[in-house]
Amino acid sequence: MKSTTRYLESGDRSEICNETFGKVEEIVFCRFIKKAGWDAHLVNKSYTWVEEQIVHRPKVAPWQVVVRDSLLDLGVAPFNGFTYDHIYGTKFGGTIFDQFGRRHTAAELLASADPLKLTVLVHATVQKVLFDTSGKRPKAAGVLFKDENGNLHQAFLSNRQRSEIILSCGAIGTPQMLLLSGIGPKNELEEKKISAVVHNEFVGTGMADNPMNTIFVPFKRPVEQSLIQTVGITKMGVYIEASSGFGQSNDSIQCHHGIMSAEIGQLSTLPPKQRTPEAIQAYIKRKKDIPHEAFKGGFILEKIANPISTGELRLINTNVEDNPSVTFNYFKHPRDLQRCVAGIRMATKMVQSEHFTNFTQYDKQTTDKILNITVSANVNLVPKHTNDTKSLEQFCKDTVITIWHYHGGCHVGKVVNRDQKVLGVDRLRIVDGSVYDESPGTNPQATVMMMGRTQIHGTENLERQTRKTDGVSGLINQEHEIEEQS
Repeated sequence: MKSTTRYLESGDRSEICNETFGKVEEIVFCRFIKKAGWDAHLVNKSYTWVEEQIVHRPKVAPWQVVVRDSLLDLGVAPFNGFTYDHIYGTKFGGTIFDQFGRRHTAAELLASADPLKLTVLVHATVQKVLFDTSGKRPKAAGVLFKDENGNLHQAFLSNRQRSEIILSCGAIGTPQMLLLSGIGPKNELEEKKISAVVHNEFVGTGMADNPMNTIFVPFKRPVEQSLIQTVGITKMGVYIEASSGFGQSNDSIQCHHGIMSAEIGQLSTLPPKQRTPEAIQAYIKRKKDIPHEAFKGGFILEKIANPISTGELRLINTNVEDNPSVTFNYFKHPRDLQRCVAGIRMATKMVQSEHFTNFTQYDKQTTDKILNITVSANVNLVPKHTNDTKSLEQFCKDTVITIWHYHGGCHVGKVVNRDQKVLGVDRLRIVDGSVYDESPGTNPQATVMMMGRTQIHGTENLERQTRKTDGVSGLINQEHEIEEQS
């Protein structure tokens, strides 16, 4: 293998993410990076670098202005204008969509790389990490991956001292990859007949997902399409966001999108034994039955910040292309449910405000009617109850959906150290949201991309410092990492 960085790519999170780009509020930020053990100066430089590459200032839609005004009237103040910073109050955030509506994903960050040190393999699905167990301590040696024709290949690290593999498969993919590679609870590995490399009972534990619930707002007229631009960051641990105008004609509405469709994410809202093919088919049918009018209106979204409820990830089988079983235990902790109720109350007050009634041209509606409309427009796998509109607690439980900000499964101090290197083995690092015990900000993609930049940049600086200390000058190690995504 030639001396270059190898990046095995099969997709990235910003490719399917529609929300705001924002950094973490200063006090929270300091606590977050202190816990992670990151260098604050390098973190800020990395945020700025990402912003300059792919982030844009949105053209604020009229609906988003109405949301802003309503939030301010309800006391989610002050108005912080346009900012990337995550601070209490109401703001307009950055977006990865440019003025022409084109999305700019994390893949575009590759344009800033040195092409002489980078090889990108597409349609390369990693099956597992390969380890050298001949020494006193296991060390990552390479990866086994499958190409688009189903043929298997191996990619090996060089013998350079700092050559390593970086796992960046996300909060679901990375714990799954560790388990398939032999790192995890010994009994689970034995059950799946996986050769154990390192026993670690914490792999796949502490899985969390920020619950999202929505309130549907009907319109009497077509409304301009807008994704998340306005954000209300409350002091009660709830974020309020909004979107509008999902489709202007029947032909523009697609209710099933294959592997990345919503039913895949929504499976986690059901107990494992209820996640049947029949449940998914029923969900798809309910999606197709949503009235077209629902796509002409808007939704107010409320996301629970830092949920206390957690769950676990377990393997179903040893096929990396099959999703593992993930349980987040939404609202298991009463505090999470209390915050959801508070967020829904705020959202209904917004819909009943003069700002909304003037904009939607609907008369002020009762809370019951708002909730009834929302339940009919809500599509998830959770069976509905007759008291959904009478009990906000039941409404939260029955209408919860994922916002795809799940995290955990490889926590610092349990699965990785503060340098995000996997415990018990050498030459293996994790750079993704699986190491988080909380999802930072209203949307974690800014911090995830910052983390990638920080980790690589920090490693390169360490290499240079090490070479100066060793009396070696003018030599740059050109053997970097095999980065892989599955």
